[in-house]
Amino acid sequence: MFHWDDDPDLNITPFVDVMLVLMAILMVTAPTITYQEQITLPKGTRSKKVEKVPSITIRMDRHRKIYLGNDTYSLRDFADNFMLKSSTMNKKSDVYIRADESLPYKDVIYLLKTVKEAGFPRVSLLTE
Repeated sequence: MFHWDDDPDLNITPFVDVMLVLMAILMVTAPTITYQEQITLPKGTRSKKVEKVPSITIRMDRHRKIYLGNDTYSLRDFADNFMLKSSTMNKKSDVYIRADESLPYKDVIYLLKTVKEAGFPRVSLLTE
């Protein structure tokens, strides 16, 4: 006579294997999913355009002649003339100093110090 088992054993191993595979697929693909939501940004205040501040180039040749734009100065006269002329210049301008390599170090530093004392914080020495 055929007898049915009253307490059947369930084999859940295939079910666990399938669930682990699905979980692995979800973990791999979840970071690549991007959500695009429609966002309306608030209106901000109108900002000013940043204006480009012109730079100033000062050149000193080997004979200690200093050129600023179309003007020429001697090393002795430059400090006073630059102080007067710098009152009409924008102090936020970048100042570039081009000095001949044969000049004594103290002359180039004097030129740099003069420009700094006139109120220009951004002074650079140009090299090649």
